[in-house]
Amino acid sequence: MFKDLFQKKRKYATIPSDRVGRGSEPGESERPKREIPEGLMNKCGKCGTIQYSKELEKNLKVCQNCGYHMRLNAVERIHMVLDEEGFEEFDSGMVSVDPLQFPGYGTKLEQQKMKSGLREAVITGQGTIEGLPVVVAVMSFDFFTGSMGSVVGEKITRAIEVATEKDLPLIIFSTSGGARMQESILSLMQMAKTSAALARFNEKGGLYISVITDPTTGGVSASFATLGDINIAEPGAVFGFAGRIVIEQTIRQKLPDDFQTAEFNLAHGQLDLVVHRKELRGMLYKLIELHSVKGGY
Repeated sequence: MFKDLFQKKRKYATIPSDRVGRGSEPGESERPKREIPEGLMNKCGKCGTIQYSKELEKNLKVCQNCGYHMRLNAVERIHMVLDEEGFEEFDSGMVSVDPLQFPGYGTKLEQQKMKSGLREAVITGQGTIEGLPVVVAVMSFDFFTGSMGSVVGEKITRAIEVATEKDLPLIIFSTSGGARMQESILSLMQMAKTSAALARFNEKGGLYISVITDPTTGGVSASFATLGDINIAEPGAVFGFAGRIVIEQTIRQKLPDDFQTAEFNLAHGQLDLVVHRKELRGMLYKLIELHSVKGGY
């Protein structure tokens, strides 16, 4: 069902030709224009290395030069982590409305759907990792910066409840700019709702693995993203509550250059592991297998 999201119409970008170099006769015409498929090449946002997009995808969108982990959307993440067959999506028809009649919110929601190819900032469902069943909630930053509104909170809560009922391990992949301001207090309520659902899941002895990806901030980082039995982050992922500038202005001090990175949080006890994307699927399998018992997962 996810294949359609990748079958977009091919676009082409025209690259202007350069004039013939020295030695060409005056008035000589320019070289003919060339057309190459748009998206053929991709530039690393950290080191600037230009790579073929296909090669980058094979490398799970990790720069081969500097190791920078580029962002994945929810569909790419599901394909990367779960087994190819057997994924069952939950609540696929659940979409946000405009409960507070916030100016322009309805239009922006439609624009985000068109731009991202998603219906909301999270996909939830049940699948397997190397045959081991698991319930997942996968957030996507390319839909409204992964902001958590009523639907995001409700879908994640329902996924937690399914994991509780079926006694299955739960993995939530977080990436977010925080609570969705267009839904005001309704979005803030999702912090308490998801946290309460996780408390019930914990009381029943369920295993919850939180995977933090770049970036995870605001209300998401202050709720379910930090409540895992095991908290994992990808290398270089920015993770924290308030932004760097806000904190510096508040405390009137210069923060370290690596402040709020996964490595900084690991060193200061906020994370259990920092795992390279290539090793993440294998690590998740090992953790689930380690915590499984006879007759359990």
